[in-house]
Amino acid sequence: MDGDNQTVVSEFVLLGLSNSKNLQVLLFLIFLLLYLLIMSGNIVIQILITTDPHLHSPMYFLLANLSFVDMLLSSNTTPRMIIDFFRENKTISFAGCMTQIFFSHCIASGEVVLLALMAYDRYVAICKPLHYFTIMNLKRCTGLVLTSWTIGFLHGISHVVVLLQLPFCGPNKIDSFFCDMPLVIKLACMDSQDLNTLMNGECGILAVTCFILLLISYTYILITVHQNSKTGASKALSTCTAHITVVMIFFLPCFFIYVFPLNITWLDKFLAVFYSVITPLLNPVIYTLRNKEMKNAMKRFIGKFLRAKGNS
Repeated sequence: MDGDNQTVVSEFVLLGLSNSKNLQVLLFLIFLLLYLLIMSGNIVIQILITTDPHLHSPMYFLLANLSFVDMLLSSNTTPRMIIDFFRENKTISFAGCMTQIFFSHCIASGEVVLLALMAYDRYVAICKPLHYFTIMNLKRCTGLVLTSWTIGFLHGISHVVVLLQLPFCGPNKIDSFFCDMPLVIKLACMDSQDLNTLMNGECGILAVTCFILLLISYTYILITVHQNSKTGASKALSTCTAHITVVMIFFLPCFFIYVFPLNITWLDKFLAVFYSVITPLLNPVIYTLRNKEMKNAMKRFIGKFLRAKGNS
């Protein structure tokens, strides 16, 4: 297309989840409730870990960071989706779209790395228990978390840099509730198939690498558990079950969106909702209901609150 006839796109139109007015009201109520639960559940986890001395350990330090990342992941897309249910003109500026893509990939890739680090933490705790607090000291844990954020930042900024080089000359409708890289690349005025494959490949390399590291960690854990007593095995497996559950819930949608895209619109929307809304909601539930120490910390916190209220 000639540059003289080319119109620069200044905004994109988000088609959302549904065109039905009645359904949009129902979806508004559902997602508003889910978002409030996500924020409150993850805030509770962070308060418990911060205030309870029994939870001042490497595992819970990483869990507090995971909880914070989940809040950011959901907040990047969910509030706008909720507001858009009552907007006739669901537009987002070009800069706003690029910003949303950056944070989506920065936060999600950071969480992928963080989940791998949490698996490494469990590996050290179960396979090298005598050296656990030496290896996973506060300085190292802080460095590992910063590493996850650095990888996330580089991953996110690399996508935005590529997108800013593309020509957008007219098509601006995105069939989703937020700006996502594959959908935006399709709107570029060029043959974008190879580029889309390349960008998905970059996402796939990060996801598959972290997933392989997860598998290695849990394989060593299972071997160690198998060699130990039944009591130790039961406790170790109980500790790891929550981590494995969270990993599967987060990784499966990401694999089918970026690594092995199915290109089925309704399924892509469902998977996007799942990893941006359902996963951040399930994480606090999984970690509190399946974790005895978290449940005890909750009881202690409620007890302190009731005593403080009684004294006042």
